[in-house]
Amino acid sequence: MMASPDDLKFQEFEEATDLLSADPGATTLSMSGSSSTAQGASGEIKLDMSDNEEGREESSELLGGEKQTSGFWTFEYYQSFFDVDTMQVLDRVKGSVMPLPGRNFIKHTLRSSPDLYGPFWICVTLVFSVAISGNLSTFLSSMGDPHYHYRPQFHRVTIAAVVIFLYAWLVPLAVWGFLTWRQREERQQKGYSFLETVCVYGYSLFIYIPTSVLWILPFEWLQWLLIVVAMVISGSVLVLTFWPVVRDDTKLTAFSTVATILVLHALLAIGCKMYFFQTATFTVTKTVPIPTHSPNHTAVMGTKSY
Repeated sequence: MMASPDDLKFQEFEEATDLLSADPGATTLSMSGSSSTAQGASGEIKLDMSDNEEGREESSELLGGEKQTSGFWTFEYYQSFFDVDTMQVLDRVKGSVMPLPGRNFIKHTLRSSPDLYGPFWICVTLVFSVAISGNLSTFLSSMGDPHYHYRPQFHRVTIAAVVIFLYAWLVPLAVWGFLTWRQREERQQKGYSFLETVCVYGYSLFIYIPTSVLWILPFEWLQWLLIVVAMVISGSVLVLTFWPVVRDDTKLTAFSTVATILVLHALLAIGCKMYFFQTATFTVTKTVPIPTHSPNHTAVMGTKSY
């Protein structure tokens, strides 16, 4: 039997009909799929939230609450420090080799999101580039000497690793501690965090990687010229970063702090040049045979026959 069009129309439940007859101002809720409608006696229809919107509201409530942070002894705590992509690292490397006046590396490049991924791999690459380039430089400068026997000096890798990583961690720790102490004493503007200080020091060492490779060329004047250029570039990054923090201090403290930062940075470059790329000098001892005179030979030479 075919249903008539009137049978297919929306029919109210009996309970809803009774409620409306008893209280004309009451409302009824009709649920259909993911949406609901509220209809009153006046015929107005109001749309309620869908299920998707309710799910979004629950998610926003969860996000709006307090996030649980892991302790510093867990892996998740340090995982956030390496959460960077390739473009971010390349942009920060570019900022470390192209310092511009008035452009703070931390404020304009890091943008309050420092990382340890870039500084770690920059230090590792610098360790191997300095050690390998130093061995090649020694070999090339002594290649024509017949008394020189090449021996790979693997201990230089260990020495380079100790020096570079100690510099990349201890010096930023000292700078951060000093600036924090001066901030409390003089009530200056807020300084940088320890992670931001380590990050700017790590990226400032990138310029020494191509410089150490070019140190292979056996030209003393070229090596010192490259040192000066590298120190000016990397030193400018440090000065432009830390000067806004110390400039409000006394003039003696401000200039002394900046000068100390530059001197320590220069000592690293000069020390690597003097130790890993020193010109090898060899002392060759020549043995001259001394003639021995026997008694018989002396007697023969002393007599002359005519």
